Amino acid sequence: MSGSAYATLAGTRRLGPPTASRRSESPRGAGPLAAVAGAFTLAQLALVRPGLGLGWDEAVYVSQLSAHAPAAFFSAPRARGISLLVAPITSWSSSTPLLRVYLAVLAGLALYLALRAWRGLFQVRVLALAGALFASLWVTLLYGPQAMPNYWVAVGALAATGCCLRAWGDRPDRAALWGLAASASLMAWMRPTDAVWVTLPLLVLALTVRHWRLLVALLAGLASGAVEWVIEAYVSYGGLTERLHAASGIEGGLGWHVAVVDQLRSLGGRALCRPCAGAMPNPAVDVWWLVLPVLAVVGLVVAVRARRTAATLVPLACAATAAFPYLFMIGYAAPRFLLPAYALVAIPVADGLIHLVAAPTGAWRRVAVTLLVVGLAGHLAVQLAVLERTVSRTNAQHRDWSRTAAELHRLGVHRPCLLTGQDAIPIAFYTGCASAATGGHNANTSRTALDRTAHRMPVADITPVGSRPPAYAHDWPAHRYGGLDLRVAPATDGGDVG
Repeated sequence: MSGSAYATLAGTRRLGPPTASRRSESPRGAGPLAAVAGAFTLAQLALVRPGLGLGWDEAVYVSQLSAHAPAAFFSAPRARGISLLVAPITSWSSSTPLLRVYLAVLAGLALYLALRAWRGLFQVRVLALAGALFASLWVTLLYGPQAMPNYWVAVGALAATGCCLRAWGDRPDRAALWGLAASASLMAWMRPTDAVWVTLPLLVLALTVRHWRLLVALLAGLASGAVEWVIEAYVSYGGLTERLHAASGIEGGLGWHVAVVDQLRSLGGRALCRPCAGAMPNPAVDVWWLVLPVLAVVGLVVAVRARRTAATLVPLACAATAAFPYLFMIGYAAPRFLLPAYALVAIPVADGLIHLVAAPTGAWRRVAVTLLVVGLAGHLAVQLAVLERTVSRTNAQHRDWSRTAAELHRLGVHRPCLLTGQDAIPIAFYTGCASAATGGHNANTSRTALDRTAHRMPVADITPVGSRPPAYAHDWPAHRYGGLDLRVAPATDGGDVG
C-alpha cells in the first residue's frame, strides 16, 4: 500500500513513505492549501472587517500588554498566550484595524501550516476541502481575527494530530516530532486545560505503540506551553490545585452538565449563552451541526474499508475529547468552545464527502455532485447570514461602549482613571481607564481601596437606569446617558482630574 494515494495506518502497522507525501510537498500540491488559507484571510477582512471593535474578553487579553489602558483583572481560567501573540501590535499601537489585519494574516498562515501537517496522510483535495469547510464556518470567520485563544487551540490541535500520525508512521520524521511539540506548546500556551483534553488520545496512542520519542515530544510541548500558567498558579493563586478550583468556580462548577441543547441555541450567533435560555434558532441554522457527526461516521466507514482507519479514527477521537467538557461538563455554551472539534472533524468529513461523490459512476455521479454542490452552497449561505447578523450586532454593542467612553471623557474621566459597574472592563479599555470590581468573578478591590483611589484620580461607576448603585457610589453625582447612570466620584483637591 506504500504506493497508494493514501498512507496506510491500520492498527499499529508502520507507515511507509507514500507517493502521496512526495506529491503533496511539491509547489503544485501546496497550491490548493495556500489558496484556501488565502481566501480565508481575505474573507475575514471582507466579512468581519478590520474596524470591528474589541469585545469584553479581547479587552482583557489585549490590555495585559497594551500601551492604551491598564491591565484588566485576569481570572483563573485565562492564559496569557493570546496576550503575547498580539503584543507585537498592542505594545506600541492602539489601532484595532491594524490588530485585526495582523491576526487575519496570522490566522490564514496558521491554517495553511496546520493543513500541511497532514501531507501524505490524505490527498490534497481532501485537505483543501477540509480547510474550506472549517474556514467557512461563521464562528471560524468571526474569531480568526479576534484576540481570542480558541481559534489558535483549533489550528494547534489540527497540526498536532497530523504531526503525531506522521511521526508514528515514519519514525525518522524529525520534522513531524518538532511540529508536534510546537503545536502542543501553542495549544497549552493558549488554553492549557483545552490542550490536555485535545491530546488525551495522542498520549494514549504514544503509550500504546510505545513510541517514546513521540511521547517525549508531546509532553515537552505541553509542558513548555503551560509552564507560565503553572508558575502563575503558585505565585498568584496559592498552587495549581487552587487555580484549577478557582477556574472551575468561574465556569460555574465543572461537573455533569448536558450542554448539547445550549450549543444548538448558541449557533444562531450568540457569543455567550449564559444562562442559555430562549428560543432555538431557525432549524436551517442547526442542520449542519446535526449532520456533522453523520458525515464523520461516513468518513470513518470509508477509512475502515480502505484499511487506513487510524488516520481517521485518531482525529475523531481528539475531536470527541476536545468537545466533551463543553458538551457535558459546563452549564452554558459558546460556539467558539467547539472550534478545535470542528477543525479536527473537518478532515474525516471531507474525506467522506469526496468518497460519496467519487464512488458512483455515470449519471449517479452527476447526481451526487449536484447534491453536494447544492448542499455546500446552502450551508455557506446559512453561515454567511449568521455571520452578517452577528457582526452587525457585535458592532452595535461595541459602538455603544465607545460612545459611553466618549461621554465619560466629557464628564472629566480621563486617564489615569478607574471604572466600576456594568461592562466596566470593556468600557474602561475604550476609555483608557483601569477597571475594578468589589464582588463577583472579577473581584479585585474593596470599598476602602476605591475611596482611596477616588482621592488620586477620577473614578466612575456604571449602573443600568433604575438599578441600585453600589454603596460606595450611592452619593456620587449621577449623569443619565441612554440606559445608563454614570456616577462620577467628586473630585478632591489632591485629585488628578483631567
